[in-house]
Formats: sequence, structure tokens, C-alpha cells
Amino acid sequence: MARGERRRHMGRGGVVLATALMAAAAVAVALAVVFAMPQTPGGDARTSAKQSSPAADGDVARSAVPAPGDPMSARVERIVDGMDASQRVGQLVMAPLFAGDAPNALRHAIVDRHVGSVLLIGNWRSGVAGVRGAVDELQSYAGADSRLIVATDQEGGQVQHLTGPGFDTMPSAVEQGAMDAGSLRSSAAVWGGQLAQSGVNVDLAPVTDTVPGNRAANTPIGALDRDFGLDANGNAAHAAAFVEGMRDAGVQASVKHYPGLGAVNGNTDFTAEGIVDTTTTSDGAEIGAFHTVIAQSKPAMVMMSLATYSRIDPDNPAAFSPVVVNGVLRGGQGFDGVVTSDSLSAAAVSGTPTDQLGVRFVAAGGDLVCIGQSAYVTPILDGLAAKAKADPAFADKVTRSAKRVVRLKLEMGLMH
Repeated sequence: MARGERRRHMGRGGVVLATALMAAAAVAVALAVVFAMPQTPGGDARTSAKQSSPAADGDVARSAVPAPGDPMSARVERIVDGMDASQRVGQLVMAPLFAGDAPNALRHAIVDRHVGSVLLIGNWRSGVAGVRGAVDELQSYAGADSRLIVATDQEGGQVQHLTGPGFDTMPSAVEQGAMDAGSLRSSAAVWGGQLAQSGVNVDLAPVTDTVPGNRAANTPIGALDRDFGLDANGNAAHAAAFVEGMRDAGVQASVKHYPGLGAVNGNTDFTAEGIVDTTTTSDGAEIGAFHTVIAQSKPAMVMMSLATYSRIDPDNPAAFSPVVVNGVLRGGQGFDGVVTSDSLSAAAVSGTPTDQLGVRFVAAGGDLVCIGQSAYVTPILDGLAAKAKADPAFADKVTRSAKRVVRLKLEMGLMH
């Protein structure tokens, strides 16, 4: 997610603006894409880091749609075949819970609409114990047989949603980039262990974007020190170390914002202007950093950018682009894991009717619709359900995406 939008939606927690560039736009507000503040971002691992997930001892990698002969295929097929249409749609949605809101604000979404993932967003200052209490209540709504993916944005620096007793104050990504990869992996394992103890099982990090030019002019990433501050190769090495450290603690990661937000001026959370990337190509160094991390560390998720890439697909934002998602990422790189969106309540995609946001994302090949504003949850669910009911081909895409999410949950020990 991009840090700017977090600020807009996190106003109720009182967001501290990191730069003058964002000050005017972010006062009194908090994924799209980015929700920020000094310690702004915002996950489940109901047991300890080493107990909560089999990923602690092995890769929860590409969560592929099961193929014939895959030993997990029968389990995935059985679970998804046993779901009705609304249950399948629910598995494709990540709903936000803001700091200060009672967990029962999402009870209807989880129990009646079958939402399968939650994003913790805002300024959660209650520490590990406070977050764990909220997550346990959320998980009680889901039930023991199909627990929730609980995610947050815990990048470090200005984007750290969970703070308070038990959570370290994480250095910015630029400061993490000054560490050697081994030290960063060890540190990420510590931070991941704290997430796991709090019940969070997915960190929507690391930022794997490369900023090739003026850092201050790149408002979503460079100006906020959200990247590792290195060239593409260095960023890839550090992003892989972060992913692996989180996995060492039993927490999964999502690299973002594919294929990169380092060459735009506008922050996709706040504006639809200045978010066309005219330099990134499907085989360049910047996108190559993501491909290296995917190949080497096999992150559980890849988060799609909301910018448009004129040299790859000039007609659609990356999250809505079959060329980028199904063509480059899935077809070219063979990634068949869970593809999530940056927050679809961001300004960058505000021209799309709310009930069509999830439809466009899933139609392009995406799986998990990340939402950074509570009011968007029901319209997005309704839009997905209506499209699946009216269009068998789209219903098949919903089923395919549900299988990817279910497979990831099985690998994480969240389903039985």
C-alpha cells in the first residue's frame, strides 16, 4: 500500500505527517496504498511466531492454483467446491479495521458476508497485548475451520501501524538498506515475531520499488524513505532478506508496489495526477527487482500498484491490467500465488464506480481486494457477487482466485 492514502484514512487516529509535501493533503485523515504516519501501517498468527504457521519451517511460496498431482489439490478443491458463491467472493476481500474501532464493527462482514481477510490500519498504540485481543475477537467470528488472514503495513519509519509495548520502533527502509542483508533478515525475524505474538500473520511489506531519480520528487516512496534507497539489485537483496526474516518468524509478506512506484510524481493515495510511469518496462531493472525477490524468496503475495505504465499497458492502472497481472507477472514470471491490490479506496482509481473496483481487479487476474476505507467494503462485495452471478466466465475467475487464497490459508495453517 502506498503511504499517502493511509494518512487520508487514518485521520481518526491523528496522523503525524512526515513531509511538507504531504502535510496539506493528509491532515485529519489515514491501503490503498499507503496509509502513513510515524508508525502508521497495519495482521494474524494466533500462536507464537514459531507455532502459528508451517511457514516457519518451510516456504509459503506461490500459493498456486492446485494442479493435477499436487498433494494439496484435493483439499483446495474440496473446500472451494463446498463454498457457495458468496463465500467464494468473501475470500477475495480484505476489510479494514481502524485503530479505535471495536472488532465487532466487522462482525457482519465476516459472519454474514464471509470476508476472509482483515487489514489493521491506523495508529494502533495498544501494544502486542491490545492488538492480540482485537485479533482474537475477529478470529472468533471466522471460526476455527477457516481463520482470517490478518494483515498490516509494518514497513518501518513513517509506516508502522502497530506500536506500543512489545513492538520495536522500526527504522525506515532507507536505514534498513544500510544494513547488510543478513542483519536485516535477523531484524525482520524479530519484528515478525512481534507481529505473530499480536495475531498478525501477513505484513504488507517490503516496499521493493526503486527510485531512479530525484527522491524528493517521488512523493509516494522516495520522499518518505519507504524504499531501501539502493539500486535495483540492492533493493532486491534487501527485500528478499525482509521476506525471509518475516517467514522465519511465521509471518508472510507481500512485496509491493508491482511493477514499481519509484518513477512517478503523484501519490496514488491522494491524486490521479502524476501517476503515469513513462520509463518502466516489462524487462527493465526496476521491475526486475521484484522478479528477483519472487524467484529467490517466494513471497506469499505480490501487491499491485495503482499507477499506469505507458510502456507496458498505457490503458489501465497496473491493478486493472491483464497485461501486467496475467501477462507479465503470471505469464512471464510464472507467479501463481496471491496477487493483492493496493487499497482500492485510493484517489488514483476514484474514477471507477465503487462496486466495479473489485470486478476490474479480479477480471485482470488479481485475487485479494485490499480496501482502506470501511464504506467501500459492502459495495465491492456486492459488485463482485452481481458480476459473478451474471457472468459465468467471471464466476470462474472468482473460483480460481478463491482457490489461490484458500491454498495460501491451508499452507499458513488457517484452514483445515
